[in-house]
Amino acid sequence: MGDADIFHYRQGQLHCEEIALEALAAQYGTPAYVYSKAAILDRWNEYERALAGIPHRVCFAVKANSNLAVLNALAGAGAGAGFDIVSGGELQRVLKAGGDPAAVVFSGVGKTAPEIGLALEKGIHSFNCESETEIELLSAIAAAQGVIASIALRVNPDVDAKTHPYISTGLREHKFGVDIAVAEDIYRRASNLPGILVEGVSCHIGSQLLEIDPLLEAADKTLALVARLRSAGLPIRFLDLGGGLGVQYRPGERSASIAEFATLLRPKLDAMQLTLMLEPGRSIVAEAGVLLTKVLLVKQNGRKTFVVVDGAMNDLLRPALYQAHHEIAPLTEAPAGLTMTADVVGPICETGDFFARDRKLPALEAGDLIALRTAGAYGFVLSSNYNSRPRPCELLVDGSRVVVARQRETFDDLIRGESLP
Repeated sequence: MGDADIFHYRQGQLHCEEIALEALAAQYGTPAYVYSKAAILDRWNEYERALAGIPHRVCFAVKANSNLAVLNALAGAGAGAGFDIVSGGELQRVLKAGGDPAAVVFSGVGKTAPEIGLALEKGIHSFNCESETEIELLSAIAAAQGVIASIALRVNPDVDAKTHPYISTGLREHKFGVDIAVAEDIYRRASNLPGILVEGVSCHIGSQLLEIDPLLEAADKTLALVARLRSAGLPIRFLDLGGGLGVQYRPGERSASIAEFATLLRPKLDAMQLTLMLEPGRSIVAEAGVLLTKVLLVKQNGRKTFVVVDGAMNDLLRPALYQAHHEIAPLTEAPAGLTMTADVVGPICETGDFFARDRKLPALEAGDLIALRTAGAYGFVLSSNYNSRPRPCELLVDGSRVVVARQRETFDDLIRGESLP
């Protein structure tokens, strides 16, 4: 199921599943995030179908979309999703949403002692450790609690992910993981620490990967490391290849194929008797979401046309942060041939507050409603209250039913915790 299938025009109105988005905007206001539950579960099941026959666990990357209703939908999918977390707050969200702590993997380069203690207390599956110092801290906390922590060391295979530099993580100059050349020595020392069980090898080279060759190259390098570690007597039983499969943001862009990736990976794993861990985020939820926003005015400034909308960079940061592309669709299908070329911008006092630049669009005017597509990943989770703007509501559509997954913030929410002297 692709973005075009999820969000479709019916009788001239853009729908999400069975509901017209214009009706949602009228009832709940704008800006508003809208997610399709069916699309999220369809993409989740695509992973499960592709990996059938391979011992595996798919752990949704909570950082992509941490809404409780979204996590709850995944926790109830089939046998239940696993979850990849990068903070103690994300662990608490998973537990609140009904996720199984035994299916949680804790990643991240800067885990704190309280976060580690909480994860051990809740009995998570394993830790993807990113430094020897972290393993020593984990050992001390696990020994003090009288428990055993299963770990994988995140190795850096020095593979170019061929993606935006901000979301590339697999080269030596990145902060993530340890150089694969020194990993064996770290594994040997870690195996002798109290409270530590060395069971896995972890690798994640980046996000929004549209080519699978870098992932396969990383798999080859990490599988060779697994073989060497096993030869040294270490009981490596799982390989964590992270996530990163990309989605189509631009027309003509080709999403990375989950099925093709699994097919090419399968023979590499067959002889190793390993459990495969994957941690997709964007490829599960990105195409399942849109951001609705309303045109406030159309402004001419010399030769430039600006479409000013009520959404802003505080609601969806990706265009400002990554120069990311989101397709823009009117909620009411526009007549053919009526177009304009414009920048789509928000009200925030920053030149970087834009959603599109010099974009050819259907002719728009004040009061029109538009949808920014493929906004289900790294949308709300990157939002802020910059310029004292309340964050938008989040709506989960399930057929003809709407769940208010997050209420729109109020001014009282903005000042909660503040006080006058």
